[in-house]
Amino acid sequence: MIDLRAIWAKNKSVLSVLGFILAIALIFWAVNSPAIVGVSAAQRKLPIYSVDRDDKTVAISFDAAWGNEDTQTLIDILERYQVQTTFFVVGDWVDRYPESVKALADAGHEVMSHSSHHAHFSQLSSEEIKNDLAACNAKISAITGVSPLLFRCPYGEYDDHVIQAVQDSGMTAIQWDVDSLDWKGISADEIQNRVLKNIKPGSIVLFHNAAEHTPEALPGILEALQKDGYTIVPVSELLLNGDYTIDHTGKQCAA
Repeated sequence: MIDLRAIWAKNKSVLSVLGFILAIALIFWAVNSPAIVGVSAAQRKLPIYSVDRDDKTVAISFDAAWGNEDTQTLIDILERYQVQTTFFVVGDWVDRYPESVKALADAGHEVMSHSSHHAHFSQLSSEEIKNDLAACNAKISAITGVSPLLFRCPYGEYDDHVIQAVQDSGMTAIQWDVDSLDWKGISADEIQNRVLKNIKPGSIVLFHNAAEHTPEALPGILEALQKDGYTIVPVSELLLNGDYTIDHTGKQCAA
C-alpha cells in the first residue's frame, strides 16, 4: 500500500514552493487581466486626452505659464494658416501680460485656464482647487469677456479629487495625447516629426508658449496636416456634445 503520509512528508517542501509559485501566477493574472484592469480604470476620474472622432479633426493647444516672447509670432503664424487654437493660461501670466491675453482673444483663439499659480494640484484640498480655478477664471473673463469652461492641470498632474473639484467647478479637465516635447528644447524638425508621427483623428496636441523652437516647427506642422486633409479647431470644438463617457485611455466617447 502507498504511504501517502510518507510521500507528503518527503515532498512537502517542493509542493509548498510549487503552491507559492501558482499563487503568485494567479495574482499576476488577476492584476493584469484586461477585464479587471478595465474595470479598475473605468472607476478612475480622468481628464479628456483625446476624442473619438471619425473625421480628420484635431485640436492644437498651447500652455502659457512663463515667457511671452513669441505670443504675437504664434498668433501671426496661426492667422496665416487660418487656424484657431486653445491657449491654457496661468493667472500669474494673465497679470503680467494682459495685452497678450486680449490679443489672443481678439484673434479668435480660446483662452482657457491653466490654474492661478501653476501649483501642484494634488497637494491642494478640493476647496483650495475650487478657489484657485475661480480666481484664474475671473482674471481671464475680465479681459476676454468669456469665463473659461476648460482647464488643464499644471504639470499634467491629477488624481480623483482634483478631477472631481474641477467638475464641481463646472469645468472640464483637458489633457493631451500628443506631446510635442517642445519644452525640452528639441529641434524644430524633432518637434514636427514627433507631432506628425503620433497625431490621429480626435487628437489633442500639446505645445508651449515661449518654447524655443515651436515657432519654427509650427508652420510645417500646419501645412502637413492641412495637406493631409485635417481640420484644426480649438479644443472646445473638438469635444463631443451631449452625454459621453471617458474610456480607460482618456478618450471621450459618445454615450
